[in-house]
Amino acid sequence: MHYNHQHQVKLLSKQATRGHRGKQGMIKTYKFRIYPNNTTENRLQWVLDRCRELYNAALQERKEAYKYASKTISYYEQQNDLPDIKEIRPEYKDIGAHVLQNVLKRVDKTYRDFFRRCKIGQTPGYPRFQGKNRYDSFTYPDTYGLKVSASHVTLPKFGNVKLKLHRPIEGKIKTCTIKHEGEHWYAAFACEVETEKLPVSYEDIGIDLGITHFAALSDGTFIDNPRYYRKGEKLLERRNQALSRKKKGSHRRDKARKLVAKAHRKVRNQRKDFLHKASRQIVNKHQVIVFEDLQTENMVKRPKPKQDENGTYLPNGASAKAGLNKSITDAGWGMFVDMVSYKAASAGRSMIKVNPYKTSQICSACLKEGPHKDLAERTHICIHCGIVLDRDTNAALNILRAGRVQQSAMAVEALGL
Repeated sequence: MHYNHQHQVKLLSKQATRGHRGKQGMIKTYKFRIYPNNTTENRLQWVLDRCRELYNAALQERKEAYKYASKTISYYEQQNDLPDIKEIRPEYKDIGAHVLQNVLKRVDKTYRDFFRRCKIGQTPGYPRFQGKNRYDSFTYPDTYGLKVSASHVTLPKFGNVKLKLHRPIEGKIKTCTIKHEGEHWYAAFACEVETEKLPVSYEDIGIDLGITHFAALSDGTFIDNPRYYRKGEKLLERRNQALSRKKKGSHRRDKARKLVAKAHRKVRNQRKDFLHKASRQIVNKHQVIVFEDLQTENMVKRPKPKQDENGTYLPNGASAKAGLNKSITDAGWGMFVDMVSYKAASAGRSMIKVNPYKTSQICSACLKEGPHKDLAERTHICIHCGIVLDRDTNAALNILRAGRVQQSAMAVEALGL
């Protein structure tokens, strides 16, 4: 029996990694902080403002063309208007044409994504104009005039800008994006790299994402939930209160706003660092990684209001649900699954999503369904076979079993049996 199981795992692993041996090309982004002097920083902000103006103007042109002439304007039509724009606004001649073209491509992509989501039945918001605090980057879509050294990056029409190269850049640079985050500036290089596959592992894992523990693994181990937002919530509350007391449009309000953004940025960076490290450990160790196919957007929706026959609103658990929603958002489940997904693809691993239906109610030992469990009930005690397990570990075992069934069906289908 042991030999058969190992043989099946080996067969499935070969099917999952067939055609992916050796090196494979992929796009990888390296992000570094840059330190422009005052003159260069003002110039970067000036280019960013001009790009934002062009974005909003292109968006306005598309809206008016459809509203008044029922006409759809394409990217190429707007691109052909750039020479005329430079004649009317000579300052745009000081910005690279490929940078301006990339701005128009952003508008085009926004529209394409909007109509794509409408076509599949979603209700996306219509493309919106970008304010100064929302449009925070511009892109060099090619490497013409771009050079990177150990301490500087040479940007077209900017010259040398100090760069902190904290790790080597691998592969061929395809694009460079200059981004403004708070008081800092960053350069992000998208590179085409050749990735080496990891040796095949014969360990599979099922992962149940949660709140008490960030993740429960089917091998009985847990990944603790760091709760970075919860830990920084008091500081955020104080800074938001200080912001609300400042006069609108004042320098003090702008300073308080930057402090709030800085606190949010710290929480975001802490979460991303934790998720990167946890996802790397999972991918390095396991060949097949199985998650529940969770719809996080639906899980954090507000509960619908309840009314009696007189129209009086009744308690609907909105307060408790708000706390749960905050914890789900703080955990960053979706970001974690995305990180595991692209790291698994790069390493030659397989990631599977399975239906989460009744993974907590079914016993992983006897496969019989038990009574419904409330969220407060953290232990699985089977009324059929008597096994006692942590609730999340039991769910992780069921997730792994469902993943193996799904992968076996995929392997049979691939073989044409």
